[in-house]
Amino acid sequence: MGRAGDVGIVVVSHSEHLATGLVELAAQMAPNVRIVAAGGREGSGSDAIGTSFERVMAALEQADDGHGAVVLGDLGSAILTAESVLDFLSAESRDRVRIARAPFVEGAVAAAVSAESGGDVDDVAAAARGSLDAFEPLQSAPELAADVYRRTVVLINDEGLHARPAAELVRLAGTFNAHITVNGRDAKSLLGIMSLGLVKGMSAEIASADGQAHEAVDALASLVESGFHSR
Repeated sequence: MGRAGDVGIVVVSHSEHLATGLVELAAQMAPNVRIVAAGGREGSGSDAIGTSFERVMAALEQADDGHGAVVLGDLGSAILTAESVLDFLSAESRDRVRIARAPFVEGAVAAAVSAESGGDVDDVAAAARGSLDAFEPLQSAPELAADVYRRTVVLINDEGLHARPAAELVRLAGTFNAHITVNGRDAKSLLGIMSLGLVKGMSAEIASADGQAHEAVDALASLVESGFHSR
């Protein structure tokens, strides 16, 4: 499964249930990315808690189609297991893998959306590592210069800017070579957008001063006004 040419994601957890649940969650926002669970260890059923060298190795082989893979772990020993696996890969394969020390859930979701948007392995790893910063509160609404192009739109879809709609907006923003903000947050940061807590009926100010400002802002505004194509 997954779209050829994208970076893959491996989530390593001490719990098989936790790993597969995270794959299900991230796949809701990045349906074309190979996100592979490596949870639990061999033992009496799927409730055997621990990590497995063999499962991580198999997951990496499944996730990396030649464009690399990013690995996230739930606890320190999950990272240690992943590092042990890297020692047994060929030099070529090892060079395509990044282990991201990042929040497990937030990092995996951010990484998956970055991969869905076409990021390379370093972009995807950086998205995972930067996921926690997205929840830092804005101290105040930023002052926008007079020449900034902006539009204010009202959310009409039931989910607001959460989960799949937020991911759709972020993916669209990523197609433009411009810095775009939504209520002061980077429009290319999924967790930053979700942290705004915007729900149906609330307003979003989309703004940019970069070269593609008009095209980018209008495209994002149209997406929001369409109810994310729900009408």
